[in-house]
Amino acid sequence: MDIVAVQRFARVSPKKMRPVADVAKKLTPSEAVEKLPFLRKSGAEVLLKVIKSAIANAHQKGLGDTDLVFKEIQIGEGPRLKRGRAASRGRWHPYKRRMSHVRVVLSTKELKDKKSEKQGDKNVDLEEEEVKESSLSANKDDKPASKPAKSVGSILKSVISKKGVKAQKNPR
Repeated sequence: MDIVAVQRFARVSPKKMRPVADVAKKLTPSEAVEKLPFLRKSGAEVLLKVIKSAIANAHQKGLGDTDLVFKEIQIGEGPRLKRGRAASRGRWHPYKRRMSHVRVVLSTKELKDKKSEKQGDKNVDLEEEEVKESSLSANKDDKPASKPAKSVGSILKSVISKKGVKAQKNPR
């Protein structure tokens, strides 16, 4: 089950929000709520509010804090406000005040585990099919299977013994 919380038109630049989001992605939502206030970044406050909102949405659906993990944290660009600063000789230096759209999606741990098991089952099935196909192709050709490739170490030993190269104690 996915729980979504969105904050649009946050007056923090996306460039300042993304490093905070990268830190939060590595944590669980409850850990992020504990640690984000101590990050000295302007984007931490906005992201903290969105995460708290997502956790509250999960509580409304009857889920606990321990079952939640981040599925995704998106930081998108919002509109820009065009502003300017007075400069010398009556000129104007423009700059843009950027806004962010923040989207936090939480999911339960059980959901992720089930997905990984399904993918694992698919991989096992594919490997079994490959083994069956290789055995069928070997039976069709009626040729013995080729010898496995020699290891690099055995090849080097045979080359050294043929050329009579002696190992030196100190190569300098």
